[in-house]
Amino acid sequence: MSDIPPPPPTPEETHRFPCEQCGADYRFDPDKGTLTCDHCGHTIAFHETGKSIRELDFRAALNDQLPAQEIEETRTASCPNCGASVEFDPATHSVECPFCATPVVADTGTNRHIKPRAVLPFSWSERAAHNAMNDWLGRLWFAPNGLKDYARKGRKMQGIYTPYWTYDADTKSRYSGQRGTIYYVTRTVMVDGKPQQRQVQKIRWTPASGRTARFFDDVLVLASRALPKRYTDALQPWDLTELAPYSPEYLAGFRAEAYTVELDEGYAEARALMDRQIERDVRFDIGGDRQQIHRIDTAVSDVTFKHILLPVWLAAYKYRGKTYRFVVNGQTGRVQGERPWSAWKITFAVILGALVAAGIGYLIAQNQ
Repeated sequence: MSDIPPPPPTPEETHRFPCEQCGADYRFDPDKGTLTCDHCGHTIAFHETGKSIRELDFRAALNDQLPAQEIEETRTASCPNCGASVEFDPATHSVECPFCATPVVADTGTNRHIKPRAVLPFSWSERAAHNAMNDWLGRLWFAPNGLKDYARKGRKMQGIYTPYWTYDADTKSRYSGQRGTIYYVTRTVMVDGKPQQRQVQKIRWTPASGRTARFFDDVLVLASRALPKRYTDALQPWDLTELAPYSPEYLAGFRAEAYTVELDEGYAEARALMDRQIERDVRFDIGGDRQQIHRIDTAVSDVTFKHILLPVWLAAYKYRGKTYRFVVNGQTGRVQGERPWSAWKITFAVILGALVAAGIGYLIAQNQ
């Protein structure tokens, strides 16, 4: 017998788990936290790995010096419409883009990228997410009724694990500026030819300088361009304390998007977020009633990162030639999406408003 171990399964194969009874695919059930077969109903317990979530060295990654086990190859293709990087399993050759409903054909190549280190499992089921989306649409009075009906009767929502970067960094900043203290002086001014005393606000500026320090933990940056950032930002907050070490079982029955924002691009956005917080720290440290900042010099050290996957339920509906997209936070149920407008509803509201205004004007005129 050969002592050579069998080759490890490809990343795509590890996302499929055949049912022990019928051979169909299991899916991860957010309600029960188990792997469930939709075909025969068989379930198996899913035991989370006991591994800790370890951060990776940012500089080592930029220099392509990460350990080999932190890198994987997946088969992906870019959507020609929205640019999403859609992941395929080996048996799939075409699929509809879950972000914009555009047909996508897989190419023959693979992409090499950094493996996810952690995943935030879905907490909301597809049915609960669909109900949340319908409730959100129901509150949009100006949305076309046809779209609401189409969405309610439409196909199932897609569960997507969306890629994010998190960054940790230790920062120490030196600053110089000025502290402003408000005081008042009494001035005599002439009003209608008569002298009156008024309190006039003044600011006394004094030099200020000092140091601040802050450790940043898990600065979150979206690593995808598939959806407008205003939608995904509005899905926050995420409770990252619920992150679990990455295990492919969590992806059973769901799709995973590959990151399209590279590590260094994400860090540039993270630094901008850090700089805004550092500026707030400096203003607090300067104190006083007003602050002027002349200069901030920040030293950043011990930068680490991790690639994580966050759960999003997604619906993309084509209605009268236009695609409408809705996203639901798979942890909290928060809904965001494109706000469709009904021209006739807006016209009706304008006419109704004009009639109400005219009626009020008529009643006022009669009373006078």
